Amino acid sequence: MNKDLLDGRLLFAIPKKGRLHEKCLELLSGADIQFRRHNRLDVCLVMNHPMALVFLPAADIPSFVGNGDVDLGITGHDVILEAGMQDQITEIHRLGFGKCALQVQTPEHGPFKSVEDLAGKRVVTSFDVIAGAYFAEIDERLNLTGDKKTKIQYVGGSVEAACALGLADGIVDLVESGDTMRAAGLHAIATVLQTEAVLIKSNAPHRAHHAPLIDLMASRIAGVLAAAKYVICEYNIRRQSISQAAAITPGRRAPTISPLEAEGWVAISSMVEKKNIANTMDQLVEIGAEDLMVFNLDNCRV
Repeated sequence: MNKDLLDGRLLFAIPKKGRLHEKCLELLSGADIQFRRHNRLDVCLVMNHPMALVFLPAADIPSFVGNGDVDLGITGHDVILEAGMQDQITEIHRLGFGKCALQVQTPEHGPFKSVEDLAGKRVVTSFDVIAGAYFAEIDERLNLTGDKKTKIQYVGGSVEAACALGLADGIVDLVESGDTMRAAGLHAIATVLQTEAVLIKSNAPHRAHHAPLIDLMASRIAGVLAAAKYVICEYNIRRQSISQAAAITPGRRAPTISPLEAEGWVAISSMVEKKNIANTMDQLVEIGAEDLMVFNLDNCRV
């Protein structure tokens, strides 16, 4: 792509593959960021905003954003820490997908039942920066020095096989469902951190004039996240039960209450967290609510 086509455009880095890629595309669609990616090119122009999308390995995105070469990005919280870029980056939103835990795992039937047991032994990981800092604190607490310190070894993949191959006494790796670890005969003895996808911006941007567009994109993405989290619950209820109903469905600020033609009745509309909607409806029925309806949100601003 001709570099001149990127002049004046906000650059937004997206993971080019892996566990975050498809969810990122859904998020962009919900925020009405329109683009066509031709021939698997790693840079494409956004058609309805002065922006360009840059498709990069997730591990590279913190450096590009932190150094100000790219204005916005989506990557994992764990990736930022591993890159050591947390001071150069602001996490604007946690995005609610790509959730997993960075855990210390050891053979289920082995002798190591706690991180204190594992300290001073061999640990294999793809996260040698985070794991190194984690075990350095444990080593210091246990007064392990010199050759007695925990040995951290980096491998690029298939970390779960390291113990079975005799390369390690324990591992540090990302765990989503835990199925892979259980299949390898491993179990968790500690959680180093919880992580998920995050929207990030640079603390030292090269193109400060993009700040309004960054704020707009952050607002749109926040709306998509809220729409996925909430539903609209509408129902009719007798006027004397309004206080009970409002306590069950308080909304984000307050419920919308409208009088009905039927004397003594009102209609109430309120945002409710999607994960709680079944219990909420049960409670409303118990206090006499009728004609309950639930509507999904395509988008919103809250």
